[in-house]
Amino acid sequence: MEGVGWLMAIILGAIAGWIAEQIMKSDMGLLMNIILGIVGALVMNAILRAVGVIPPGGWIWQCIVAVVGACLLIFVWRMIRGRTA
Repeated sequence: MEGVGWLMAIILGAIAGWIAEQIMKSDMGLLMNIILGIVGALVMNAILRAVGVIPPGGWIWQCIVAVVGACLLIFVWRMIRGRTA
């Protein structure tokens, strides 16, 4: 996550993972929400940089980026697994 520390990354990861879980109608635990939020933020930041967009800093913008990235990860996981986990 850009512009936030490790503790804030864990907190934002948990929030973003939970929001993505609610949006995508998925059922995961707290640890998976944290992992999903952090990895989602990393993936989405990489995607934004690859298309030439500089990801905005700050915790609000990174939370939005993390939610979108986490939703993308859930979507891709469902496409690979072929179920609604």
